[in-house]
Amino acid sequence: MADTQGTPGGDDYETTGHEWDGIAEYNKPLPRWWVWVLYATIVWALAYWVAMPALPLASSFTKGLLGYSQRTTVANQIADAEAARAVQAEQLQTMELEAVQADPDLLRFATAGGRSAYLVNCSQCHGTGGAGAVGYPNLGDDDWLWGGTLSDIHDTISYGVRSSHDETRLSQMPAFGADEMLEPAQIADVAQYVLSLSGKASDTAAAGRGEETFVEWCAMCHGDDGTGLAPMGAPNLTDAIWLYGGDAETITATINNSRHGVMPAWSGRLSDVTIKQLALYVHSLGGGE
Repeated sequence: MADTQGTPGGDDYETTGHEWDGIAEYNKPLPRWWVWVLYATIVWALAYWVAMPALPLASSFTKGLLGYSQRTTVANQIADAEAARAVQAEQLQTMELEAVQADPDLLRFATAGGRSAYLVNCSQCHGTGGAGAVGYPNLGDDDWLWGGTLSDIHDTISYGVRSSHDETRLSQMPAFGADEMLEPAQIADVAQYVLSLSGKASDTAAAGRGEETFVEWCAMCHGDDGTGLAPMGAPNLTDAIWLYGGDAETITATINNSRHGVMPAWSGRLSDVTIKQLALYVHSLGGGE
C-alpha cells in the first residue's frame, strides 16, 4: 500500500513508497482530460492504419479500406488540367503558327506552355532566359544560324542540328588546318581578314592576303561579304555576335579544326503541340525574324 506524506502546505498525498535521499515519489495521476486525449489519439491511429495506406510490405504496401492513393490524386489532377486545356491544344494542333501568333489569347496560352517546356528541355544549354553560352546560341538576339522565322525555328526544334533525324539541319565546315587544306600562314591571314570584317583591330597586310583565300574557300558558305547564309547554317562574320569567341586565337582555332555543334531533334520526343509552343516561345524572346 502506498505511503502518505505531508506537504509544506499541509496537504497529504499518496506516494509510491519509493524514496531516494529523502525525496519521495508522489502517486498523482495524470489529469483525466489528458488521459482521454491519449486514448483518442490511439484510437485515431488504429483507425487510420486500417483505413489508409500505412504499412510497407515486401514489394507493395497495405492499401487501406478507403483505397486512397496520392498517385491517383495527382493523375486525376493532371487529367483535369489536360481536359481544361484540350480546346486550346486542339486549336494549336490544327492552326498555322502565324495564325496562332495573331490570336492574343491563344498566343498567351502557347507561350506559357512553351516556357514550361523550354525550362525542362532547353534551358540546360541555352540558359533559363535564352541568353546562351559559349557554343550555345543566344535565342534573344537577331543572329540566327538557320533562320529566325517561326517556320525556321519550328523546323530547327523538330529536326535538330546534326542530329540523327533524317531531316536534320546539316552543314559541314571543313577543318582547314587539321585536314591540311590550307597552310598555317594562310589560316593566320584569313583570321585577320575575318577580324577586319567585324571592324576589329587587325593586321591590314595580312587581312589583304586573307581576303583572297576567304573568297576562294569560305565565301561559298559565308557569302562574299561574310554576312552568312542561313540555308547553310553559316554564321554572319560581320557583326559582334560570336558563338565560340571572336578573338584572333579562337577564330584561328575554328578555321584550323572546324566547329560541329549538335542539337537534338525533338520530334518524336515531344508532341507536335509542345514543339509549336516552343517555337512560339523562342520567337517571343525578342530575336525572332
